[in-house]
Amino acid sequence: MDEDVVCRPQEEKTMEMHLTGAAAALLLFAGVGAVSAQDVVITPEQDTVIHEYVKKQPLASVKVPGVELNIGTALPDTVELHEVPNVKYRYVVVDNRTVLVDPGTRKIVKVYN
Repeated sequence: MDEDVVCRPQEEKTMEMHLTGAAAALLLFAGVGAVSAQDVVITPEQDTVIHEYVKKQPLASVKVPGVELNIGTALPDTVELHEVPNVKYRYVVVDNRTVLVDPGTRKIVKVYN
């Protein structure tokens, strides 16, 4: 026996609000995932500027125990980051390797050999 379901206007509105909220949450989480997974893009021109600048402005190498020099690894606040003019990123030399760092997150974005 098939029965028709009758919803009252208030029930329809409540259901619509739940679906709208669920859709908004899904879009929000999808957007957050897309942003966090986004790759850092360093143009060849920026890379040349950075590479030449750090060669002309050598820094003493520092040791950071327990930190692996991998892209995405965050450096502790105790590590001093140095500015590269006209570039958003900062640099430091760790274990004799120049490391480019996002100053907002302190995460490594590139490791130079």
